[in-house]
Amino acid sequence: MRKADITRKTAETDISLSLDLDGTGVYDVKTGVGFFDHMLDQLSRHSLIDLTLRASGDTHIDDHHTVEDCGIAIGQALAKALGDKKGIRRYGSFRLAMDDAQVACALDLSARPFLIWNVPFPTQKIGSFDTELVREFFQALSTHGGITLHVDLIHGVNSHHIAEAAFKSVARALREAVEPDPRSTGLPSTKGML
Repeated sequence: MRKADITRKTAETDISLSLDLDGTGVYDVKTGVGFFDHMLDQLSRHSLIDLTLRASGDTHIDDHHTVEDCGIAIGQALAKALGDKKGIRRYGSFRLAMDDAQVACALDLSARPFLIWNVPFPTQKIGSFDTELVREFFQALSTHGGITLHVDLIHGVNSHHIAEAAFKSVARALREAVEPDPRSTGLPSTKGML
């Protein structure tokens, strides 16, 4: 059962989520941050990972804690659902074009978190959403999911398109990495563990 439920409650946020790695990309996301909901919908839909998520946070201050803590919780859920990682592909990569934007992602479900983020945004805001929070989300996802994650902007001029291309490219790479490998049921590592 490659599923996980996570509840995370702090003085700043209250998050509950369920995730199914073998889903069809069904999503039901409500964080109180409209643009972020749209991005998490993309992450679920294009990874084919079912995601139900409810979050409330101190958005009267700003969206930072909500976005970061959702990244933490989704990362924890991914790690839990993957279990010992036997039989998965482990690696994934995808280069995604969206209008003016093109973003490349390569990742490894290595249990060694590391983020390389080369995604400059031309604006500081997308509507009321701080563009710097896109990186914060992926930093938290990488750290708590045990993911080596490289995301590079090839080109782009529209901040919305850049952010969406980043979420979609990570989603497609994640889809590849979590898939069962039809040629191997063992652990995809010579170390004997991940």
